[in-house]
Amino acid sequence: MSRVLVPLANEFEEIEAVSIIDVLRRADIEVFVASLNDNMLVKGANGIVVQADLHVKSVSVDMLDMIVLPGGWGGTHALAEDETVQRLLREMDAKGKNIGAICAAPFALNKAGVLKEKYTCYPSVEEQIREEGYMGDEAMVVEDANVMTSRGPGTAICFGLAIVRKLQGEEKYKTVKEGLLSTYCK
Repeated sequence: MSRVLVPLANEFEEIEAVSIIDVLRRADIEVFVASLNDNMLVKGANGIVVQADLHVKSVSVDMLDMIVLPGGWGGTHALAEDETVQRLLREMDAKGKNIGAICAAPFALNKAGVLKEKYTCYPSVEEQIREEGYMGDEAMVVEDANVMTSRGPGTAICFGLAIVRKLQGEEKYKTVKEGLLSTYCK
């Protein structure tokens, strides 16, 4: 079974985090929701509180197949400043393991030095990262080497499905996609 870490920091984007977690779990992927907070409760940008499964400091790269960062500016900045998250990103990349980020979160990948040449993100965030290699609205999901990026809340289900395809294969992707009625995802 594939194992994915979704680290959450206060002010994360709820639609992105919950959609990704839900889609991956529907595909029988084990998802670890990790908090940067000591109390395991993380408050999103729109006031929704999520209880994490564990603290991010208790996670090791060896237990993961992928790490996926949700966006939200406040949460993204916390992920970009958190030493543990930054270390995990660098170690995942060094081992060629999969990394994902949506919305503003490619900013945190860039800070860790793991963002590849081609990427996408929430419009205007590329100005904080780099405009070279930014794919804009050319695709909902951009893959470059071991890194997948996506644009924002409206692309979260498609992003989750792209992760399912990568980790679980085409058949599981199609099954989950049909169950979600997400025919708009490619």
